[in-house]
Amino acid sequence: MSTSIMSGLGSSLNTLDRIRAAQSSSIQKIATGSKYPSAADGASDYAIIQRTYSNIGAVSQSNSNAQTSNSMLSTAAGAVNETVSSLSSLRSTLLNAANGTNGSTDLTALQKSVDQTISAVNDNASVTYNGKQLLNGSQSLTVAGADGYSTVNLGNMTSQGLGLTDSEGKSTINLTDTSSLSSALEKVDSALNSALDQATSLGAAQQGLSYQSSNYTTQEEALYSTVSTQGDTDIAAESVNLASSNTQEKAALFAIKAGMQNMSQNMLGALNDHSRGAAASMLM
Repeated sequence: MSTSIMSGLGSSLNTLDRIRAAQSSSIQKIATGSKYPSAADGASDYAIIQRTYSNIGAVSQSNSNAQTSNSMLSTAAGAVNETVSSLSSLRSTLLNAANGTNGSTDLTALQKSVDQTISAVNDNASVTYNGKQLLNGSQSLTVAGADGYSTVNLGNMTSQGLGLTDSEGKSTINLTDTSSLSSALEKVDSALNSALDQATSLGAAQQGLSYQSSNYTTQEEALYSTVSTQGDTDIAAESVNLASSNTQEKAALFAIKAGMQNMSQNMLGALNDHSRGAAASMLM
């Protein structure tokens, strides 16, 4: 068998392997949209892109954390705002009670209004989020982000925490004792200031989380832009590469087929020569 035929056939087979590897790479790049779908396509570029995707995931989760935390604070802020309204109403009730025109019946009726308002304050403080009671003094909110942690403290907005009831839950405001009205007004003013401080703190924390969320959104968009520039496949160019590989594959297959035919003919010729030699030996 001719050595040149075998050499040519082997070269054609190697060429076909390279062409099909290129085809597979083009198909994978088109399917994934990435120039570096695996480390084999460029180890350093692949590593950079994967680290960028990891950063995108961290920033995305941080943004989600900020938004969820803001939702929780919104729930707490709504309850605190209700408490501020209740305490403002309670202050007006005390000023009404301090007026010298009220009789004992009037003061009793006003006391009922006070007790109802204190009960409403406790209702506001019992607000929950995902099963957590937010305003009983037991909660603080830790917000985890890609750039670190932040903590928002939630105060005790119960009637006891605000000084409106004692440790046994009894009201510390007694309108039937007119001599204590001045002290009661001070307690309500103190409670109102505490509630306003809590509302202000929550508002500032919400504003900060909104800024964080906006920053994370901007970061995420920038990272996606970076990874797109570095790693996105030029589909049009890769489609041309694939078409070229397909054409080259056809040429390689044609060369292999021709080589196989030449090899077959060479083998048949050798067999015929051998047969003719054997026949001649028999005739001699």
